[in-house]
Amino acid sequence: MASSPSSAGGAASGLSGSAQDSRLQSLRTLALVGPAGSGKTTLCEALLLQAGAIKQAGSVEKGNTVSDHEALERRMQHSLQTSAVHLDWQGLRLHVLDTPGAPDFIGQALPALEAVESAVLVLNAQAGLELMATRLMEVAAQRERTRLVVINKIDAPEVDLPGLLALLQERLGKECLPLNLPAGGGTRVSDCFFQRDGDSDFGSVAEAHRALVEQVVEVDGDFVERYLNEGDVPASELHAPLEQALREGHLIPVCFTAAKSGVGVPELLDAIARLLPHPGEANPPQFLEGEGADARPLKPLPDADRHVLAHVFKIQADPYLGKLALLRVHQGTLKRNAQLYVGHARKPVRVSHLFMLRGKEHVEVEQALPGDLCAVAKIDELHYDAVLHDAPEDEHLHLAPLQFPEPVHGLAISPARHGDEQRLWDQLRRLVDEDPCLRLEHAAQTNETLVYGLGELHLRVLLERLRETYKGEVQTQPPRVAYRETISSPSEGHYRHKKQSGGAGQFGEVWLRIEPLERGAGFEFRDEVKGGTIPGVFMPAVEKGVRQALAQGVIAGFPLVDLRVVVFDGKHHSVDSKEIAFVTAGRKALMAAVLEARPQVLEPIVQVEILAPAATMGDITGDLASRRGQVLGTGNPVPGSISIQGLAPLAELVSYQTRLNALTSGQGRYTISLSHYELVPPNMQAQLVAAHKPHDEDE
Repeated sequence: MASSPSSAGGAASGLSGSAQDSRLQSLRTLALVGPAGSGKTTLCEALLLQAGAIKQAGSVEKGNTVSDHEALERRMQHSLQTSAVHLDWQGLRLHVLDTPGAPDFIGQALPALEAVESAVLVLNAQAGLELMATRLMEVAAQRERTRLVVINKIDAPEVDLPGLLALLQERLGKECLPLNLPAGGGTRVSDCFFQRDGDSDFGSVAEAHRALVEQVVEVDGDFVERYLNEGDVPASELHAPLEQALREGHLIPVCFTAAKSGVGVPELLDAIARLLPHPGEANPPQFLEGEGADARPLKPLPDADRHVLAHVFKIQADPYLGKLALLRVHQGTLKRNAQLYVGHARKPVRVSHLFMLRGKEHVEVEQALPGDLCAVAKIDELHYDAVLHDAPEDEHLHLAPLQFPEPVHGLAISPARHGDEQRLWDQLRRLVDEDPCLRLEHAAQTNETLVYGLGELHLRVLLERLRETYKGEVQTQPPRVAYRETISSPSEGHYRHKKQSGGAGQFGEVWLRIEPLERGAGFEFRDEVKGGTIPGVFMPAVEKGVRQALAQGVIAGFPLVDLRVVVFDGKHHSVDSKEIAFVTAGRKALMAAVLEARPQVLEPIVQVEILAPAATMGDITGDLASRRGQVLGTGNPVPGSISIQGLAPLAELVSYQTRLNALTSGQGRYTISLSHYELVPPNMQAQLVAAHKPHDEDE
């Protein structure tokens, strides 16, 4: 393989100022995002083939693509992980991230947007504008990424390309303008930006050219005046206003491709090379310095001679290298064998191995420069969203957090063989670390290992990967719904913990008051003790006990939320008072207070969008109503199909895909995201409370 542009040495980077500028201008980073089945992986293969990075394009069906390199991905014929590739085109280096499109794996797709300048949304011309596509474009806009839309599979039968382009402009904005148009019955494309005339299968190339130029010059008054006076401005002179229009979201170019046959792929590469911004032109990443309300925005500079600033956008387990962290270098020069700090850690870590990735291929390099996507191996301290730096003043830097969907589908997992619990937990922990939308918990009251994900497919894939890595049998319980407990009235609780066993005793007494908070407010703890009845040194122990009770629940075994706890009195003993005594007293006092505060059980209500043949609408809405759901609206993403938006209790949607398959002859699919929590019906609360078997520690 040709040497990476990151392989030169010298001062910090070995590059003079002009060489740095030239190198930065020759770099493009982009993430292919979009719904499952849109052809992102096939398009990635086509880009690699066109650029000469591979000699023959693989196919998803044959399981031999570069980016879908995991055995499970090949079996399922779907991307399950974000994969990094790089290629060279006309003197430029392109870093490309191929992301999964199933809604259950959005925790892989969203972090990819933090590592690139441009989000390339790939759409299936037959499926239209799906919910996943609009969600990804919304996040890309919020994070100020340059956006480009690729309408793929234009050679498929019975596609309505003019209708889809009109729908894009209606849903995503009039900024969506075609950069090229299909021609020759979908066998080629005609450029609309650099060419003023040409033929196309629909629309006028001249009109598309005029619309693009007008949209670009609008951001610059001087160009507006020139355009009005001269009637046109050559596209080759519009670089600066074009980049401004892309940065501001004033233009979202649309390209057409048929990735399998290669139609439109060279033109797409040219558009990426000539129009998309390099790291020095794009909006900077949203870094913050400090925490909470005191955090201040910070703009990294893509300068190889400054101190290092990089962030981890993905963790994956490599069968040979162990823990592999994929990084985006934002500032400075990251060198092999460098000593770097992870966040606010005081002890540095050593970068023993530094790689560029192309699917499963790892190419070791000496250094990575601003804009590069690279990987480091065998550093246990690294985790998703970690910031690597080499300057003490950068210890409080972090990216503005992404908003991920709440994982609400749960599963209890246990090993088939007694004694393997810790080994199973360790394997699960490694897998959960790879996905921000997976959550692992240990339920102390039932001694269960619980894992939560975004849906049935999410957990099924986790189990498949677990069986591959764990090499042992596991047992699962039906999905657990993430119920919550809360209170509906104020009350007080008291507990005195006194234990004498021959030697030093234990003593702690706590009085506390609890009050309900608004739904979604969480938990608030206040210390209003006066006169030192509970010394300040023991208040963290009281709070620890309170939090233990919150975690294990009181009436049904689910976490307690949306309440304020105020500790206002207590007693201590100069000899016998210990932390463990106040932990127990705090826990028991809270439990006593909750039982007097009219406790209630809450259930998660999810937003659901169902895509199905239009003829099945009546059956689906009737079935949804029978599940305590409500329809909020409908739409027609493409002719002959219906999208149904609504709300429903998550408990009623367990194994819903099976029912949807029966109603739609296997043609329906759905996505969910957490909306809010509501009170469960009284009969359901009674069932949940009756099924709970409280477990308390032996005092």
